[in-house]
Amino acid sequence: MARPVACATGLARTASGGADAPDIPAKGDPMPEQDAAALRRGLKNRHIQMIALGGAIGTGLFYGSAASISLAGPAVLLSYGIGGVIIYLIMRMMGEMAAEEPVAGAFSHFAYAYWGEFPGFLSGWNYWFLYVFVSMAELSVVGIYVNYWLPDFPQWLTSLCILAGITAVNMLNVKMFGELEFWCALIKVAAVIGMIALGIVLLVSGVGGTVSGPGNLWEHGGFFPNGGRGVLLSLAVIMFSFGGTELIGVTAGEADNPKESIPKAINQVLRRILLFYIGALGVMMSIYPWNRVGMDGSPFVLIFSRLGIPAAADMLNFVVLTAAVSVYNSGIYSNARMLYSLARQGNAPKVFARLGDRQVPCLATLFSSLCTLGVVVLNYLFPGKVFLYVMSVATIGAVITWAMIVLVHLRFRNAHRDDAAALIFRTPLCPYANYACLAFLALVVAVMTQLESTRMAVIVLPVWLTVLYAGFRIKKAREKTS
Repeated sequence: MARPVACATGLARTASGGADAPDIPAKGDPMPEQDAAALRRGLKNRHIQMIALGGAIGTGLFYGSAASISLAGPAVLLSYGIGGVIIYLIMRMMGEMAAEEPVAGAFSHFAYAYWGEFPGFLSGWNYWFLYVFVSMAELSVVGIYVNYWLPDFPQWLTSLCILAGITAVNMLNVKMFGELEFWCALIKVAAVIGMIALGIVLLVSGVGGTVSGPGNLWEHGGFFPNGGRGVLLSLAVIMFSFGGTELIGVTAGEADNPKESIPKAINQVLRRILLFYIGALGVMMSIYPWNRVGMDGSPFVLIFSRLGIPAAADMLNFVVLTAAVSVYNSGIYSNARMLYSLARQGNAPKVFARLGDRQVPCLATLFSSLCTLGVVVLNYLFPGKVFLYVMSVATIGAVITWAMIVLVHLRFRNAHRDDAAALIFRTPLCPYANYACLAFLALVVAVMTQLESTRMAVIVLPVWLTVLYAGFRIKKAREKTS
């Protein structure tokens, strides 16, 4: 592959100062068109929408919702509504920037261009780190779903098989990835709609017996059984569920018409996610008491199993397995593109900027996949106990990513203050929406200190930021001596 050309303005700067360093646009300058086109633009609007849905409708809903329900009871519906509004605003900020400058690895690019080298370094590596743990979380539960049918099959072996298969798919080409993710996400969406419909039928027909009824939403300790504190505590868990929506920004470099598809995808996806989450959980807690859901496997599968509908339970178990595989697929894709973008900036080894014959960052894909292999070892050592801890670390990584999007968007808007009216996809209520989002994210971190399963991740936060800063200083020191 030919090395990227310099920015047409002549203001391009190199991250390392060497002759072979990738070219980086000057602050505020868009990535050169040649750079944006290096990755093949094979993703259509339907792919982008389903990638975002696929990234967000997964383990957080089908498995992790049991933890959030136990904390807030039926009021978890309010928690998802609040979280959804905040994430929508953050995605609007991401979409505003991505529609103007559709490049691969959008978070890192914008942080670098509008803030500086270290923010670009931090946002890129943090997002890569985040999705390593998201991928680990998804792989940690696929074994649990397979054990529903094959109780004696080792969970670690299931994780290894899924890892190998999905990595192979991502090595082919972006269209293959897009098609796989489209159909996996379509299965999930169809299943959630079907689940809501079946739940309504059970409620109306009375097939579920005396245990079923909308009264379950307020008869077992009230709608707020654990008060406002329960709602706040549930935020520490439910925010993991919204991770993946930012994949819309990552896809910008491979979208065939990003200026139209990115805004459309953001507006449509968030509405659907809220509908699916609130609708599905509302129906499920109506047909079965929330305080009897339990934490052993997917609550949706368990509910239909306990209602004596084994066929529905088997079908749902297949769906939740598909959901986990789908999110892992999105995770490998996202990690590879972010690592590719970091390498182009000079913030990662240059070898990760190489593209294969099919315009796919193969080495970046393989390395990212290899890093998630650690969860196979964890599942071997601690089967069934890994998910909550991995999920909490992923949530902290997501909070950093979202906070960086909000802060960088303020700088982006300041850079475009003279032509803000001409922006394609303006964020409403800027900058007040930005301040509200930052306050909410700070609240989530504070809440995470109150739960044993998430407290460890908060301790990891300053350590991880210190590691990133140390890595950046080492990089700069090497640049001076090269």
